[in-house]
Amino acid sequence: MFDFLEGYDLLGAFWVTVKLTIFSAIGSLVLGTVLAAMRVSPVPLMRTFGMVYVNVVRNIPLTVIIVFSSLGLADVFGMTLGAADDFEVKYFRLAVFGLAAYTAAFVCEAVRSGINTVPVGQAEAARAIGLSFTQVLSHVVLPQAFRSVVGPLTNVLIALTKNTTVAAAIGVAEAALVMKEMIENEAQLVLISAIFAFGFVVLTLPTGLILGWVGKRVAVKR
Repeated sequence: MFDFLEGYDLLGAFWVTVKLTIFSAIGSLVLGTVLAAMRVSPVPLMRTFGMVYVNVVRNIPLTVIIVFSSLGLADVFGMTLGAADDFEVKYFRLAVFGLAAYTAAFVCEAVRSGINTVPVGQAEAARAIGLSFTQVLSHVVLPQAFRSVVGPLTNVLIALTKNTTVAAAIGVAEAALVMKEMIENEAQLVLISAIFAFGFVVLTLPTGLILGWVGKRVAVKR
């Protein structure tokens, strides 16, 4: 029944999916945190930029962003992210860039909601003893904010894992691209769909369970 799988690198495809998820998650967490800091900044220009970025990016389909990363950044502007001569590496990095830029908007809102749970009095007390806005954010507010948003960030991570399938649109050899090839060449549509559905459940279910447990352990008691 499963003999047709021998001609496809199924584990390699899911490994590419895992790498896309990890690198995009790191990039989106960094960018999303910066955007969240901008959205609560006392500087109007920074608040405006953060608000515009979030509201624009999260309302653009991810496919459009990924295709723009390929056709726009690479083909029109010549942006290769240091991998001009290697097709696979170049488009993998561009896919990570697009996924991180898109997911950062959702990370920003999750982190901002965590920032809003921190009592204003704590920030005011920190400013009263001479800490700057950056110091208040990094030493007082963000540590508590992250502890309160492990759950929402887990949901964003799970969504990101599933969103990596869009990278197939620019030829990144992740799970969705291999699934497409298998459907085109094999007659086992239901079995192929079940295999890939099971693969994504294996990737996302443990993530939700583990990070859900972590979220309960680190939650701020109020």
